[in-house]
Formats: sequence, C-alpha cells, structure tokens
Amino acid sequence: MKNPANPPVALTIAGFDPSNGAGITADLQVFAAHGIFGTSAITALTVQSTLGVAKTQSLDSTLFRHTLDHLTADLPPAGIKIGMLGTAAIARELVSFLEHLDEISSHNPHIPIILDPVILSSSGATLLDPVGLQILRTHLLPKITWLTPNWQELALITGEPVTTQQQARHALETLAQTHPHLHIIATAGDQSHPTDLLRTPTGQFHELSGNRIETTSTHGTGCAFSSALLSRLILGDEPLAAVTAAKSYIEGALLHAPNLGHGRGPMNLLWPLHPQN
Repeated sequence: MKNPANPPVALTIAGFDPSNGAGITADLQVFAAHGIFGTSAITALTVQSTLGVAKTQSLDSTLFRHTLDHLTADLPPAGIKIGMLGTAAIARELVSFLEHLDEISSHNPHIPIILDPVILSSSGATLLDPVGLQILRTHLLPKITWLTPNWQELALITGEPVTTQQQARHALETLAQTHPHLHIIATAGDQSHPTDLLRTPTGQFHELSGNRIETTSTHGTGCAFSSALLSRLILGDEPLAAVTAAKSYIEGALLHAPNLGHGRGPMNLLWPLHPQN
C-alpha cells in the first residue's frame, strides 16, 4: 500500500449520478477505499435514481477539455478510468486529450487507461450517441490499455451477438484483431453464471468465476469494477491479480450493501474502510 501521506492520483472521466450509485461519485468512493486520491472530469449530468435514468444532459465539450487540461497539469494521474461519454463531441475531445497524454505524463508514460464502455443504462436509456460509439470504436480504443464491457456492450462494440461464453470469446478475438494491445474483460456479473473472461495482449484467455450474490443492490457494479481494477493496477498488481482483487472487492460491496431505494440500489463501496461485524 502506498504512503497515505502521498497517495497516487487516479482520474475518472464519467457522468454524474445524483443517486450516488455509479458514475463520478462512485468512482471516487472506490478510489478512496483503495487509498488512492481521486480527481474527476464530468462528461454529463443525469436525472436518475435507483429506478433508472430519466434524462441526461451532456456538458459543453470545451469546458470538459479545459477541466482535463487544468487538472492534469497540476495533478498528473497514475491511471485513468473512462465511463460515460454521452456525445460525439465529448468523445472527440477525450481522444484529443489522450493523444497528448505522453507529454502530460512524461514522468510515467505507461499509465493504465481503462474504458468501461457505458452505452446503455440498465433501464434502457441511451448514454452514448451513434456517432460517439463510432468514435469509440475507431479512435478511442487505440488510446486505452484495458476494456471492460459486459456482454451487451461487447455486442454493440463488435456488432456480433454475445449471449453465450463461446460468443463472448469470439467477440474478444474479433476486437483483438484490430486492437491487439488491449487487455479485454467480458464481464458477466449480470449473467446467471458470473464468470468473467479475460483476454490478454499475448492471446491468453482466463476464466474468472465469481459468486452469485442475490441482492437488488446492484447499481453501478460495472462502474465500480473498472475503478477497482484501475486502483489495483495503480497499486502495482499484475493484470490477473488485479482482476481477481477487483472481483473480490465488488463481492464485498454487494454483501455489505445498504437496503436503499425502490429499484436497483447502491452498493457499499467504502466497506473496506469500516470494520465489519
């Protein structure tokens, strides 16, 4: 663990969830739970609760880029997590920002950059427009180091059906043909058998089984998983160990979740900081 008096910095780029279950505020909780100082650049505001997303409003892309430049000049990140982008304009500015990342992070040019491709909400709301999705496919994927889609997101990115583990494996191979540098995890936390599938840049596959936890407090699981994965990578874990630790963290967050809301409630993302009975 890093010295708490001089913690590493992680940057989250995502939307704002006022119900505090996902997005920026959830990412910052995950970072805090791992002893990491979090900074953030908001891409969009949302009207949502545990019952779903009612409306979204993207931020001005110029303001978004100004935030990134201003933040990283003062607080250079040791890693970046990307979530909801919302629009093509935001996606373009992000790609432009990442193109200058080596210069911005000259002290540490090989930082992990994780994309959790937020395309649709669990309630079916569109969270990335079609042009933005195309920019993600063609321009953003080459700039990141990790991709953490669920099966639905993997299908939308590749254009292939993904309803079985075998189809998920094939879709990962399809992505690897054009983006061989990526670590890609097809997450299956929303499936009856939560076995995630990791493909490494060397072409190795790892199946990582998980425990099915019966709870309605599942809002933001993918968001928190990618942030926990980034945290573990920043703290020095090797890829497979980082994935395993992130999965274990999410299981703890589900097991200690508060019973809040009338829909898909929030997890307890700060559970490692509090002694459990």
